[in-house]
Amino acid sequence: MNRSAWIAASAATLLGGFATKSLAQTLTVLDVAYAGSMGSMMEGPIKSTAASALAVDMHGRAQGSDALAKLIVGGSITADVFIPVTPGPAMTVLKAGKAQTAVPIARTEMVIAYSPKSKYAQQFADAASGKRGGMPWYAVLQQPGIRFGRTDPMTDPQGRNIIYTFQLAEAYYKQPGLAQKVLGDNINTAQIFAEPTVEARLQSGELDAASAYKIQPGPFNLPYINLPDEINLGNQSMHDRYQQATRTLGERTSHPEALVYYAAVITGSARADKAAAFVQWLSSTGGQAIFRQYAYDSPVGAVALSER
Repeated sequence: MNRSAWIAASAATLLGGFATKSLAQTLTVLDVAYAGSMGSMMEGPIKSTAASALAVDMHGRAQGSDALAKLIVGGSITADVFIPVTPGPAMTVLKAGKAQTAVPIARTEMVIAYSPKSKYAQQFADAASGKRGGMPWYAVLQQPGIRFGRTDPMTDPQGRNIIYTFQLAEAYYKQPGLAQKVLGDNINTAQIFAEPTVEARLQSGELDAASAYKIQPGPFNLPYINLPDEINLGNQSMHDRYQQATRTLGERTSHPEALVYYAAVITGSARADKAAAFVQWLSSTGGQAIFRQYAYDSPVGAVALSER
């Protein structure tokens, strides 16, 4: 490179640095606490598009929805926007007066994700395609040595939802005892992992299969098995059927909730205007187009939640 070219390149780099710094300085920081299952989309196109469309620098915090709700209510974390999955965590925040309303923005359903590196991968693939003579997915999972992963039912809705799914599967497939055979106890520490790590464990082959929402395997190029509406908790018209499932942990008994994602502006946010604009944008045509790209479904039939 000659001297003139070097000077021109250096000037371009310097100007580019100033431009990047200037852009960063014009963005308003927005703290968004969201369900751990949303990580790849939130930190990818949602973050980058919100920066250009709304001039916000989204700082995301991904964790189980129940845990986030408790942290917000307890004042352990500050957030401008809260995006949980299922109505329960949203109502925890609403009842504590930490938000006034939570609007539905997307929906998903339960699936069984599996590792391409698993020695059972072909059996899972046959089950997914419905191959004649192949083992059904619930039979593959009952084989000795299968390593199955799920999240903590005490802190994460997905951890509870996979228990409900297996309970419903017992009746649907006429397989009494199926949940106990595959999952063991509700709190089975050999199967429970932090939600953001489950897909990575499938990728590496550490796990053979795991519970997942339909939105999760795609970004990791992981295959998965679709489940019938009767057990996947994603069809709101089957609410009464889903209510047949139940879970008791300690003194608390609960039933499945619809797998709907909600967005709420946290009361007292120092950036309330930007937070409200962000929530509104998530429901707009532009925001919903990103959801569709990541396999989220429209929250048809779901209504906004409020503290009243």
